[in-house]
Amino acid sequence: MPRPNDTAPGPRAVPPGLQTLASYGWRLIVVAIVGLGVLWALRQMWSLVLAVVVGGYIARALDPIAARLRARGVPPAALALACLLLFAAVVGGTGAIIGPLLAEELDTLGPTLTDAVDDVEEWLVEDSPLNLDRGDIDELRQEARDAISRGLRSSRGDLLSGALVVMEGIVGLILAVVATFFFLKDGPRFQRWALRRVASDQRDVVRRMGTRAWATLGGYLRGAAILGLVEGIAIGVTLVLVGAKLAIPVAVLTFAAAFVPIVGAVVAGIIAVLVALATAGFGAAVVTAIVAVVVQQLDGDLLAPIVYGRALQLHPLIVLFAVVAGGALFGIAGTILAVPLTAMVVAMASEAGIGGVRPDAAGEDPFEVVADD
Repeated sequence: MPRPNDTAPGPRAVPPGLQTLASYGWRLIVVAIVGLGVLWALRQMWSLVLAVVVGGYIARALDPIAARLRARGVPPAALALACLLLFAAVVGGTGAIIGPLLAEELDTLGPTLTDAVDDVEEWLVEDSPLNLDRGDIDELRQEARDAISRGLRSSRGDLLSGALVVMEGIVGLILAVVATFFFLKDGPRFQRWALRRVASDQRDVVRRMGTRAWATLGGYLRGAAILGLVEGIAIGVTLVLVGAKLAIPVAVLTFAAAFVPIVGAVVAGIIAVLVALATAGFGAAVVTAIVAVVVQQLDGDLLAPIVYGRALQLHPLIVLFAVVAGGALFGIAGTILAVPLTAMVVAMASEAGIGGVRPDAAGEDPFEVVADD
């Protein structure tokens, strides 16, 4: 007669696939927790982070001038001050030229867009074949308003009062100027300090990663400005030719929207069509829509690969996800900063993975090779 222990089944072995999945799973959980912690910290310090990032962007835009002055032996403090004064003069001069014209029409942009949306709503309810009722349209408009309100929320998630927004804007501007000054003044020193903290056998890779990221940021800023200028002029001239109003505000908005790839162009084009519809009629809106589509296609297919070069070699789906994620996490500022930061991260990761092959991207090398101490 067999003993009970002889018939009892033994412990079932864990399948190797499940063991592998579990070993990766807990690591992914740890990475996710760390990532959420980083995002939480960024949201808590978003005003400071935004000021530093904006300062870095301005410093990158002024870096070619700073490099020339540095090559001529200009002291670092005088170099940084001269670049900032030049930047202020350019921005102030542009504002002095466009500001008065923009101020005259900017107040009417909102009501004009509202009238255009009302016209579109009337057509959808009365004449379109979509069989929509006014309740559906009103619900969509309310959802759009809520989405815009969420985008304007601060990093703490509260809709701040106007006075507090202005105060944070002033403080952020001051911090951005200070950050720009020190980036320009002490940039090479920061770079040498960072490289000395890296193992000597890894310095070349880190230097190339910095070079690639710096070139990517510069190429993105330059490319977005060129494409925005082309699109803004094209849309503004079209609005003038079709007899529509508010050409200058729409042109400026189109230029600014170029710094949010894909999504910005679509939004700016819709606004231009709505303005043409409200101020010049259906025919003008059709012409504006055709011009907007043609200009965006030409820019995307012909100009963008030339002016961006390797700076924005991202799939459109990655760009779209980056914009949406940035907006969901950090509001409007996040939508603007998401794409260039994503491009820099991708470029650095790509450079780190290529090994000893040097990138062929043109641009300054902001990192100096530092000898072992």
